[in-house]
Order: sequence, then C-alpha cells, then structure tokens
Amino acid sequence: MAAGDFRRTRRDVLLGAVGLGLAAAAGCASEPSDVPVRTGRTSSAPGTLSGASKSAPPKAVTVERVASIARHTEVELIVMRPEGVTQELPVCLALHGRGKGAGMFTELGVPKILTSLVNYQGVPPFAVVAVDGGDSYWVARDSDDDPQAMLTQDMPQWLGERGLVTNPFAVLGISMGGYGALNYASNPSGPAVALISPALFLSWPEAQERDVFANEQRWKDTDPLQNLSSFAGVSIGVWSGEADPFIDGARRLADKATNMRAVEFTPGAHDNAYWRKVLPEALKFVGRQIG
Repeated sequence: MAAGDFRRTRRDVLLGAVGLGLAAAAGCASEPSDVPVRTGRTSSAPGTLSGASKSAPPKAVTVERVASIARHTEVELIVMRPEGVTQELPVCLALHGRGKGAGMFTELGVPKILTSLVNYQGVPPFAVVAVDGGDSYWVARDSDDDPQAMLTQDMPQWLGERGLVTNPFAVLGISMGGYGALNYASNPSGPAVALISPALFLSWPEAQERDVFANEQRWKDTDPLQNLSSFAGVSIGVWSGEADPFIDGARRLADKATNMRAVEFTPGAHDNAYWRKVLPEALKFVGRQIG
C-alpha cells in the first residue's frame, strides 16, 4: 500500500480501565490499584486536545489506532498521563519488548506508577507514550517498515495533536526496546535513556539468532555497544536482573558508556516480575531528567 494512503489518521479510542484491566502476560496478574486511574473515549479531531474541554483534565489513559506512514500500517498508540494534571506535558517515549506491543506498559502498571510518583512523591509531571514497534529491534527491517522513522517523523505530529510537547525529553526501553531506545537517542543532544533489561548482543552469532538483521553489517551499524560515541552526551540509566540472559551486555554498557547516571544490577530475571519491581525507580529517574 502506498505511503500516501496513511496520511489521514483514523482514531479508534478504546474504552476501559486500560492501565489495570488489560490481561497481563501469561502467568502474571495485574497489580491491585490504590491510585485511581481514569480512562475513556475521545472523539476529538486531529489537532485538538483529546478531552471534552481545555480546562478539564484529560483522561489518564487513552488508547488509539493511528496510521504510521513510516511503518505502512496502523499501530496502537497509548498515552499515559498522571491523574488530574491539566498542563501541557513533556513526553517520555516507551518502547516495548519483542513479542509485545504498546499495551505492555499498561499491563505492567505504568499509569498507576506515574500517578503515584507525580501526585505523591514530588516527581515533575510528564506523560509516557507507547506505540507498537514490531519485532525488528526498533530498527528498519526494510523500506516498508521503519519504526525509528515512525518515532522521529510520525510521532511529533501525534504528540502535538494530543496537546503534548512534541520533542520527547526521554525514552524508556524494556528488553528489545532498550536496543531501540539507544538507537533513538544516538546523537549528542539526544533524550535521556532509561533501560530495563536491555537486549544487547556481544557477538554477531548471538544477534543473528534473532533473525532480524539483514546481515552482520546492518547489525554493526545499529548495535549500541559498537557505537557508544553516538550517545556520548546522553544521560543513561540501566536496570537489569542478575539472572537476565542479557546482563553481560548491560554490564558492558555500564562499563563503557561515558554518561551513566544510574546503574542497578539486582536479583531478578528477564520477566514481568522484575520489570514491575524496577519500573518505579526507572520512571523516577526519567522524571529527574526534566529541564
């Protein structure tokens, strides 16, 4: 389908308590909520705030289908705001892991965590925005599917249409999303990066097993550990469980990157339980990067 077929965005906002009601990954139930999170349906036209009035707080969680020109497909876009905040918010992008989608972050309880941090723990308010990125480690598989271009070209318009700051100040990535987050931030003035269990490879055979990269050169061109100078000025935080199969890559990043601001290797695996445990600290780190 031609790229021009996607220039008109179709919104299909889903109704429901997204943050706490979606089914978690197999074997993991959603955490109970002690902080209310409001969700709802919007029908505003592109270019307007997604709320009934400019003075009313927007919904804490909105879930929509939008058309990505860069990916040549419709994707799910989830905006998570702290409950009750009316101001224009800076944005932290959230990049999901392989086999997941944007809904990964509502399943892990990000809306509840964000509201708690902002309303009760003094963290400056910001929004977390997640989008479907496919399974190609957030780099282009071919000319018809480029998730990085989606983040840099499609995303600013989507953010502006929803009353958010169009230039994200931070990016958070889990597992495969960590690989994509470092690629997104790969310039000296890039956004701050929070990495949870980043899927980083120490060799081409290890990367090749994922059947994502067209060839070894393509992997080398996008591999964060071989392009450390690309984000030399970027503030980075990393959290990884000691039983994580990718921990050696995370340790190498922590040892070699020049601007590490937070490093935490603690008991845990590459799973939802560990991610739920460290997400509050990772999001608190993100909030400290505002301004």
